[in-house]
Amino acid sequence: MVPVPDFVSLNGPDNAGKTTHLVRLAERWEGFQPLGAVHQHDPEPWTRVAAGDYARWWFETSTTVELTEMLLVGHAKRAAAREAGRTGLLDRGLPMLLAVATATCVVKDGLTVGEAFKTVTGIAGARATAPETSILLLPSLDAERSYAITSVREGRPWTGIYPVYQKTLHAVLLHQADHGSYTAVVNCENRSLDDVHADVIAHLDLSQPTDGSPR
Repeated sequence: MVPVPDFVSLNGPDNAGKTTHLVRLAERWEGFQPLGAVHQHDPEPWTRVAAGDYARWWFETSTTVELTEMLLVGHAKRAAAREAGRTGLLDRGLPMLLAVATATCVVKDGLTVGEAFKTVTGIAGARATAPETSILLLPSLDAERSYAITSVREGRPWTGIYPVYQKTLHAVLLHQADHGSYTAVVNCENRSLDDVHADVIAHLDLSQPTDGSPR
């Protein structure tokens, strides 16, 4: 049996296919443990901020330190929920959480992507994290094209500051990809769901299980 990591994360912008591929991975092998998103493991602060004007808190009143720390605390609690001997499946892993905080910092504080990324990684520091195989799903390797694809998939127009944030997030993800932040990057443009999933499996060094174990 090929050794599997403690955690596998699927990352990417909204409507990139993360949830679909996580479900398919979970169906492959009982050793995968779906752990979902960070807010599910630290619900109190997220419920509190969502009770008011969530968008205003996220993009205006929260500080970059506050948002980044909330994401990181939720990530640590999620990691702690992994059962011994199983591989946790993460909806947005650590690199993606840093991307989210970085894109928000760009929009809120008017920094460049590089400046915001340096700010967020400085906040995160060198705190210990469990080994994670992180796969980035990109609708396109061009930021504008990538945003166009995912916005159409939303089915309704994004409003307010959200389109600016999403466009920024696509740019941040490409910046990270260029700097090796992810274990693997999958270009999904003009490819079928099955083809993309085959790439995900290949990057995890898994083939179709036949006896309950990953191959």
